[in-house]
Amino acid sequence: MRLLPQIRRRAQHAFRRLNEEQREEAVADVIANTLAAYRRLVELGKEEMAYATVLARFAVAQYRSGRRVGSRKKSRDVLSPARRRCDGNEVVSLESLYGEQAGFVSALIDHRQTSIPDQAAFRIDFNTWLRRLRPRDRRLVKFLTLGNSPSEAADELRVSRGRISQLRDELHADWSAFHGEAAIAASAAS
Repeated sequence: MRLLPQIRRRAQHAFRRLNEEQREEAVADVIANTLAAYRRLVELGKEEMAYATVLARFAVAQYRSGRRVGSRKKSRDVLSPARRRCDGNEVVSLESLYGEQAGFVSALIDHRQTSIPDQAAFRIDFNTWLRRLRPRDRRLVKFLTLGNSPSEAADELRVSRGRISQLRDELHADWSAFHGEAAIAASAAS
């Protein structure tokens, strides 16, 4: 307990550039790591070798390398800090990539029943198809994709419910033609 204040100060200094939530998490992990290391020194009868600066420096290095107390290093996990450093990848939020469109993109992406290759193909094809649409049609597609009802879409676009139905049929046919489903259906029929 007498080492704890100095360990905490060193960890806070080491992680001073992180945002508050990340810093608190990192400091807590460093404290847990130093406790585990101290316990091991006591078990080995080497308690006199426990120095706050050394324990803290080691724990900070462990944290930065992605090693957490109580868990194995997951070298194949693409989200692990160690793996991201090796591959040079970065994890970013949808909001940082798409801004106010993040809710729309998230609604398109989160489908656990669709295979990964189909999801990837859809993301590429759908964005390309969407850019081809007229602004009003693009707005309708985005509005409906977010889970809004056709009646709400009619109110939003100031058209009748029947017109929304017609537009949905037109958009479905256009998507099928763009995606090649019409050609597939025609070749299967012959």
